[in-house]
Amino acid sequence: MEIFYSADISDGLVRLDEEQSGHCVRVLRHRAGDEVLIIDGRGTLYHCRLENDSPKAATALILSEEKNFGAHPYHLEMAVCPTKNADRFEWFAEKATEVGVDVISPVIGERSERKIFKTERLHRLVLSAAKQSLKGAVPEVREPVSVRDFIASCPEGAIKLIAYCFEGEQRRVSVLEALGQCRGRDIIVLIGPEGDFSPAEVSAALAAGFQPVHLGSSRLRTETAALTAVEAVYLKNLD
Repeated sequence: MEIFYSADISDGLVRLDEEQSGHCVRVLRHRAGDEVLIIDGRGTLYHCRLENDSPKAATALILSEEKNFGAHPYHLEMAVCPTKNADRFEWFAEKATEVGVDVISPVIGERSERKIFKTERLHRLVLSAAKQSLKGAVPEVREPVSVRDFIASCPEGAIKLIAYCFEGEQRRVSVLEALGQCRGRDIIVLIGPEGDFSPAEVSAALAAGFQPVHLGSSRLRTETAALTAVEAVYLKNLD
């Protein structure tokens, strides 16, 4: 199943940008009259008929639409410190999109080895992963902020979890135990850098209502820990 993407949808028509048009017409050789599938990135899949097969500005007529295409019954935000090797963070974002995530928030910790992170490439990766994994919604990729600023910005009412390696004063429970009966809930998971969160960052998170969790007895890389948390939320919410 080949899926295209467009945010330019109105008056019963979908307009593909130059990149999507080129892939549709030049690469896959679709022509006017062909039926194609297009997502809007917000959760809807459109069944369309190609009207204009321009390789730079193709348009398609909407035949029907399918809401909540490939959706999951929760809203998950992963706040993860970018890894020193950017490829590893990109791997996490791609796989998390395939499993099910709504927001990816890069956060910069006191011990982060990577202090600057550009998100342009990440936007393209999660879009590709959403199409490949048959999802109508594309995860939002936010611009980096500090761990402390992220903690301060978190809304009330969400399930907020933080995973770190050292033993603090508050007992850490397994991520599955912490998730408990969270079906349909807003969930935020905070994952630290290679050097872990600082004690001060953990204290700030706990004071803001984050619950400390662990991901098992193995010591995991940042990207592996983040993906493990995504999978835990996904599996906990299976029907």
